[in-house]
Amino acid sequence: MLTRKQLELLDFIQKRMDHDGVPPSFDEMKEALDLRSKSGIHRLITALEERGFIRRLAHRARAIEIVKLPEAMERSRAAAAAEPPAFTPRVIDGDRVDAPAGAMAVAVLHSIEVPVMGRIAAGVPIEAISEVSHHIAVPGSMLSGRGQHYALEVKGDSMIEAGINDGDIVVIREQSTAENGDIVVALVEGAEATLKRFRRKGGMIALEAANPAYETRMLPDHAVKVQGRLVGLIRSY
Repeated sequence: MLTRKQLELLDFIQKRMDHDGVPPSFDEMKEALDLRSKSGIHRLITALEERGFIRRLAHRARAIEIVKLPEAMERSRAAAAAEPPAFTPRVIDGDRVDAPAGAMAVAVLHSIEVPVMGRIAAGVPIEAISEVSHHIAVPGSMLSGRGQHYALEVKGDSMIEAGINDGDIVVIREQSTAENGDIVVALVEGAEATLKRFRRKGGMIALEAANPAYETRMLPDHAVKVQGRLVGLIRSY
């Protein structure tokens, strides 16, 4: 048996996937169910997954697959599918998801090449990054301020609610200090590199994820070295 909220969420996900082909975001689910926090959505999704109604795919944003539906919901869906459409659908050539507000095409801007230093974990930390894999053109407006810049390919989904998805390229200004709330490349205990939000709390450093599925890591000050601060993001469509 599912609770009323679990049924509401499953119905909302199913209808959005039928209509748009992709699951809703955590923000959209929270608004649809009138919940105060995204952690409530995370608990409902976990419950649906444990009961075998949905499946989540690792390291992908919005990666939810519906495995089955309750019988009543299946009957309702079948009845709706049997009704004739109220309009004639049309396909628009080149239809795609809109780019985020403020997005700019790199090709039409003054751009500068910066080295891509491999991958950075937005999830479980991976080994420290030190070698250039290739170069990428970055809008000059992203490279504000002095200092060296480099880019990293994001691996994982722990920063999706900060708008950073698996496969994105993040542009980093090299620096060794950070303010509370900055998204930084942090070197943990000299061996692991991760992309997280930085907060100093006394003699401890909190590395916060932007995904309720991941816990905040609390580490002593000496175990964390800031390698740079996020100044831009590049996404391919």
